[in-house]
Amino acid sequence: MAAHVLFLLALKPNSGLMNAPDITQKIKTIIVDDEELARKVILKYLEAFPQIEVAAECENGFTGLKAIGEHKPQLLFLDIQMPKINGFEMLELLDEKPLIIFSTAFDNFAIHAFEHSAVDYLLKPYSQQRFNAAVGKAIEKLASPKTIQNIMASLSDQIAETADLLNRVAVKTGSRVDVIPVNDIEYIEASDDYVEIHTKNGRFIKQKTMKFFDDHLDPELFLRVHRSFIVAIHQISKLEPYSKDSFILVLKNGKEINVSKSGLVRLKEVLKY
Repeated sequence: MAAHVLFLLALKPNSGLMNAPDITQKIKTIIVDDEELARKVILKYLEAFPQIEVAAECENGFTGLKAIGEHKPQLLFLDIQMPKINGFEMLELLDEKPLIIFSTAFDNFAIHAFEHSAVDYLLKPYSQQRFNAAVGKAIEKLASPKTIQNIMASLSDQIAETADLLNRVAVKTGSRVDVIPVNDIEYIEASDDYVEIHTKNGRFIKQKTMKFFDDHLDPELFLRVHRSFIVAIHQISKLEPYSKDSFILVLKNGKEINVSKSGLVRLKEVLKY
């Protein structure tokens, strides 16, 4: 059975880190966990920290996003394995990011990866004493934004490297959150620091790299044909010559995609061209 753990971390510097609070004032906190018992345990243990004020309890990522936008907490207790959207997906959608204490279950491989990022964690069931130690570290880190940034620079990479193949992608457009099954994706296009995810239902913007999607989409279903394009193989209609030494890919929706030399080699292998 996978070990149950509580992870302590902070979010990367270029993603809107919230200002460190004055630790002489109340530290505003939100709990997001779909298990009522888990929320009650955290609330009970937090009685030892009068400087922490719980602004909201949320049972899923959607209500968590709304509460975080409304209350702008400095500290967040976040479950990962939740219905609708999980904890990692929720974090990707936050405009401003507080310090995080994750609660979840990971296998030994994932725990090993987090250990290399110098992240503290608690095995469930954890004691009040161990919980106090973790929260104490969080309070210290809230007073040092630079320390938070250094931790997350490494931790974000570890999360991406250990993530499984995607079966869905969560995106936020204004206040609306959409969860896109990967089977609905027709192609992905690079767009500056973002990617554009194109589906039959429209275009969605996601702040992720092409490399992330290249690494985490099933290679049996998706193919990177150009540094700026990843296509769903089942959406390919035909491959056509464009000039003497170049080709374009035509999708079933009529979209024409540029193909690089390396992409052409991969395409020919897949299409038996």
